[in-house]
Amino acid sequence: MYYDTYMNEPFNVMLAEGGKTNSLGRVGEVIEAVLSNHDRLDELYSCMLNDDDWIKMRAADAMEKICRLHPNWVEPYTDTFILGLNNDPQPSIQWHLAQIYTQVDLSDSQRATVILWLESILSTTDVDWIVAANAMTALKYFTDQGHYTAEKMREIFILQQKHSSKSVAKKASKLLSELM
Repeated sequence: MYYDTYMNEPFNVMLAEGGKTNSLGRVGEVIEAVLSNHDRLDELYSCMLNDDDWIKMRAADAMEKICRLHPNWVEPYTDTFILGLNNDPQPSIQWHLAQIYTQVDLSDSQRATVILWLESILSTTDVDWIVAANAMTALKYFTDQGHYTAEKMREIFILQQKHSSKSVAKKASKLLSELM
C-alpha cells in the first residue's frame, strides 16, 4: 500500500519533505519511482527548475544517481541542462551537472559548451568547494578523453591550488600530479 502511494505521489511534494532541509529526504523513493517508470523523468527534470532550492538540490541528486544507472535515459535532457541549468547559480545544480556530463554521450558541440562552462566555473577560486571538486574531476575526464589539453588543465589546477578549501587545493595538486 505504501509503495503504491509514493509511486504515484508528485515528486515536488516528495522532494519538499524529508527531515532537515540539508538532507536528501525522500530522494531514494523518487529514484525508485523513476526506475519503475522512467516516463516520470520529465517530472523529475521539472523539479530541477523549481523555485525551492531544496527541491532543486534533491531533484539534481536524484537525476545524477539515475544517470549513473541509465545514462541513456538522461541523455535526451542534455541540451535542456546546457541551455536551462548551466547558468543556475545554485551549487548543488552545478556539481551534479558536472557529474552528469561525464556520464552521458555528448555531441562535439555539447562537449565544447560543457568544457567552456567548466572553465568558467574554475576560472576563480571563489567557487563552492564541492562545485570546484566536481568541475575539476569533469575537466580531467575530458582531458583524459582527448577533448581538452593537459596544458590548459594544468593552468586551471594551479589556480585551484590556491582555493580556500584545503580539500580543493589538495585535489588540484593530486590531479596535477597525475598529469606529469
